[in-house]
Amino acid sequence: MSLSPAARPDAIRRHNLALVLDHIHRDGALTRAQLTQRLAVSRSTMGALVGDLIELGLVAEIVPVGGSGVGRPSHVVGPHAAGPYVVAVDVDVTQVITAAVGIGGDVLARSVKHTGSVATPPEEVAEIVADSLREVRTTSGRDVAPVGIGVSVPGTVDRHTGQVAVAPNLEWHDVALGRILADRLPARLRITVANDADLAALAEHRRGAARGIDEFVFLLGRIGVGAGIITNGRPLRGIDGYAGEIGHNVVDAKGPACHCGKHGCVETYIGEGALLRLAGRPQPPTDEATAAVFADARGNDREALAAVRGVAEALGRAIATLVNTINPQRVMLGGYLSELFDIARHEIEYALREYALDAPGQHVQLMKPTFGDDSALLGAAELAFAELLADPLSVAGVRVV
Repeated sequence: MSLSPAARPDAIRRHNLALVLDHIHRDGALTRAQLTQRLAVSRSTMGALVGDLIELGLVAEIVPVGGSGVGRPSHVVGPHAAGPYVVAVDVDVTQVITAAVGIGGDVLARSVKHTGSVATPPEEVAEIVADSLREVRTTSGRDVAPVGIGVSVPGTVDRHTGQVAVAPNLEWHDVALGRILADRLPARLRITVANDADLAALAEHRRGAARGIDEFVFLLGRIGVGAGIITNGRPLRGIDGYAGEIGHNVVDAKGPACHCGKHGCVETYIGEGALLRLAGRPQPPTDEATAAVFADARGNDREALAAVRGVAEALGRAIATLVNTINPQRVMLGGYLSELFDIARHEIEYALREYALDAPGQHVQLMKPTFGDDSALLGAAELAFAELLADPLSVAGVRVV
């Protein structure tokens, strides 16, 4: 029988430093007493760990003054105000959002570049990101490079290569977005690319309303529709990373044409294009056009209200399929589906009850995301922070002995 070697003291310290930093990243400022209790270590050990993280410039400590309790108040440890940051990018059909994000998910600066309703080539997106990176770095007041960049895209991303296999609504096929970005961004900047719905699910599962939920689906509706799936507490990615593309499940081969080349895909019934089509509004979809339909529906415009209810019924059926297949505890509705949920919650829930099996349908909870429209953006930040959070010493380039 082969035996695993005992953990070295430096490995234990690295592990504990990562745990402390992760707790602060997820929950914000915590007292030393809280951290000591969470990690089940001695006060002296926690003092040493906090000291290391302070030396690395990752956290800062505040000594409370006053208070009515007996004894000295516990020091409060939080993210360093001038500590490391990442750049998060959310690429959508009509805009590219770039943000500088600090530990704890604090958005330090944001740049929004509208690209119109015509598909933007990846090289042009890369130029937008390069310009925006310089902009958010200046606005955030940081004179150092980010520790990484995470990019969210509305398409399938190969988990092994990071290549965008297909992003139908962007009209991208086999795009090496990471390499294209690397050619235009500062050297040695670590770039990671992933699907937008997967990243939205990641943000909500790590720091949002799905924290601690092992079975969870984030259904992200924009022009296209995708699902980020957490099962058994872990992301469901599939063999290549393409899991969750429910928007391209065909429900009627004679249905409306889809950007993917097929007909009758789910997203042709619940995406923004479906809403505009049912409301008799011009295509292609834009944020302004979608907002106008919702505003008219709230004002009881008959045609707009009928369109919202029609899409809501189709959305309820799509959720029922997910519930029957995956049996999640929660389904979160992000993107434009959040406002659809606000206006037509009854229709969505009624269709869900009608089409889901009784047992899994009884327990699923529908809700809106904690981070609103920023879920995918903050998921991209989580992606970029992953290496730092896993090993604060190696990323910072410092060895504490």
